[in-house]
Amino acid sequence: MPKINIKRFKPLTTICFLSILIQPVYAFDHQHKLWHSILQKNIHVISEGTASQVDYSNIKKNTSQLKQYLKTLSAINNNEFQKWSINQQKAFLINAYNAFTIQLVISRYPDIKSIKDIGSWFSSPWKKKFFVLLNKERSLDDLEHTLLLKKGQYDDPLIHVALVCASKGCPALRNKAYTPENIEQLLSENMRFFLSDKTRNRYDSKSGTLAVSKIFSWYESDFNQGYWGIFSLNDLFSLYSEALSNKKEEQTLIQSKNVDITYLEYDWSLNNFSQ
Repeated sequence: MPKINIKRFKPLTTICFLSILIQPVYAFDHQHKLWHSILQKNIHVISEGTASQVDYSNIKKNTSQLKQYLKTLSAINNNEFQKWSINQQKAFLINAYNAFTIQLVISRYPDIKSIKDIGSWFSSPWKKKFFVLLNKERSLDDLEHTLLLKKGQYDDPLIHVALVCASKGCPALRNKAYTPENIEQLLSENMRFFLSDKTRNRYDSKSGTLAVSKIFSWYESDFNQGYWGIFSLNDLFSLYSEALSNKKEEQTLIQSKNVDITYLEYDWSLNNFSQ
């Protein structure tokens, strides 16, 4: 057998090795253009912008775009994530929560009337581990409470009006993606839109109380951390008094921060688009 001159192959070997090392690294799209495109096509804004419906049927028929976006999210490792700005992180996690929620719904659509139908007496849809994010298999509950709402992490209570639980009782899913540049504006808008929807939040003139969504009961402790100058639910409602009532005298009462609060029943029916 003839001897092979290894030296002749070293340059080629070196070139091949270097070509692997210098493969182009594609930066993550912090504008979330793919997700924005999905939302633009499938979110129908209703009730003067205070609510929205999701065209789950159309998303399921054209699922490749959603799968592609979710793949880009799962590809991000925790080391890279930790280098991002706070707004980059928040936008990424909120968009991820909403996108994976839609993925969970369409996995059973159209055979469900509520996201809660995906669970059972012994398991919650929010505790179901079905996706990978930041190097770990996760559930929606884990994403929400471990990554977004963990005390000392972001401490931003307005996150609650960005996370959408696929139900009519939850805040509207916007027809645009969250980005580092728009997130603070959108979060404030979301709260105003949500509190403006009289089916879910309103000043009850007969009882002289604020009748609001149970979201504010479930997560009351998140609204007393001082973020955005909010130390209590009454602080929050005072800031958005014009959304809760159209009457000047009622707005003044809300601004006094001395109004009793009651909680409305939560509507868990699917926020599905119906033509």
